[in-house]
Amino acid sequence: MKLPDVILLSLAAALLIIGIHQVMTAGIGNAYWILMLASALFLAYSYRKRK
Repeated sequence: MKLPDVILLSLAAALLIIGIHQVMTAGIGNAYWILMLASALFLAYSYRKRK
């Protein structure tokens, strides 16, 4: 894996963990943007791996 792929994957995983924590403490409404950003990074990672 190249460095940008590692950065994308680790950032997406970190945002997913933060998003889950925010859902448990503040609710889904406040954490929605974090979860969507994590899923967008996962999609970008998948796109880079296929290409």
